[in-house]
Amino acid sequence: MSIYKNKRDWKYNTAKHITFVVTKDCQLACKYCYLVGKNNKERMSWDVAKQAVDYILNHEKEMPEASVVWDFIGGEPFLEIDLIDRVCDYLKMEMFRLDHHWFNSYRFSFSTNGINYDSEKVQQFIAKNHKHLSIGITIDGTERKHDLNRIWKNDKGEERGSYLNVVRNIPLWLKQFPGAKTKVTISSADIPYIKESILHLYNLGIHQVNINCVFENVWEEGDDQRFEEQLMELADAIIDNRYYENYACSFFSEHIGKPLDPVSQNQNWCGAGKMLAVDAEGLFYPCLRFAQYALREKKPWIIGNIRDGINKNKLRPFLTLDRCTQSPQKCIDCEVAEGCAWCQGENYDAADTPTVYQRSTAICLMHKARVRANNYYWNKLFRKLELEEAREEYETNKPKFNPAKC
Repeated sequence: MSIYKNKRDWKYNTAKHITFVVTKDCQLACKYCYLVGKNNKERMSWDVAKQAVDYILNHEKEMPEASVVWDFIGGEPFLEIDLIDRVCDYLKMEMFRLDHHWFNSYRFSFSTNGINYDSEKVQQFIAKNHKHLSIGITIDGTERKHDLNRIWKNDKGEERGSYLNVVRNIPLWLKQFPGAKTKVTISSADIPYIKESILHLYNLGIHQVNINCVFENVWEEGDDQRFEEQLMELADAIIDNRYYENYACSFFSEHIGKPLDPVSQNQNWCGAGKMLAVDAEGLFYPCLRFAQYALREKKPWIIGNIRDGINKNKLRPFLTLDRCTQSPQKCIDCEVAEGCAWCQGENYDAADTPTVYQRSTAICLMHKARVRANNYYWNKLFRKLELEEAREEYETNKPKFNPAKC
């Protein structure tokens, strides 16, 4: 007999994303990290985690989403694997006991630097929860690109890259999660290594590479041109070597680079306000990026706590957020607006005043460069496929030589 009272299917597109900031510590000091306030002092206690779970599960009507993603983040989340294991066990038992609509319709999600992925405790946790796990290991590409930014934390000011400590765990990760994806971040300094890095990740066996430019204003004059050149070289390599048959890179998409109708295509890019994050103090945020350790200039946007619950008035500004309410006119009228992303937390942090209604446009030129390279990619690929189809059709239908008729 199954232990499941009612089997419920996983529905990612309708999932509630709930983030537990289990630690603000990390072994690395990545140069592009948006978490500017990392430290080794703020760690979530079991008492805070339990109260957060109890509050969330006992307010089922306020969170009607069909599924849930329980996201554990840091710093580096696996530094707190003992707490995470206990929290996940408690979540499973409570969802079952309450006959909660999220029971058996959930995922435990992690983005890890991969350094202690092969540790005994992490592997025991994976074995116990494998069917409900989503784990992404961040590896930035070649050793040269990865070690440019993803360096070990060192008080002496010496830079030591972490590539070798991460890449050794990639085979185990891919064996356990064959369809796993990685996330690559691009900043100004590592633009020259984009092409070689994506191809390197393919050769490691990673078939899906999600990649994005940092949203912060770090870009220098000419970066967009260098970016476009790298993407066009990458496009040539993917198409000429037929990587497109089995591999994907999120920089190339058929669904970007078109104008957006301000009425029918006016949704917000970001899910801030629909998500929920809780930190070591038991404070609730509309998203991790509104916590103090993720902000350079602004004060945290706290929407409640585990004792008093969520203050819906603090969430009101997020309810009316869409593309037009926060974008300057040039973005609304942009001919290549589709696919141009933004981060709500970065919008808030970079705004002139403490508002979520001022969109940061630091990546404008980078998006336009991506669109130009994307157009090049798809034009070349379609021409190649059309020629191959025409050649195949000709070979199939061409008249056969008959010497008897000569």
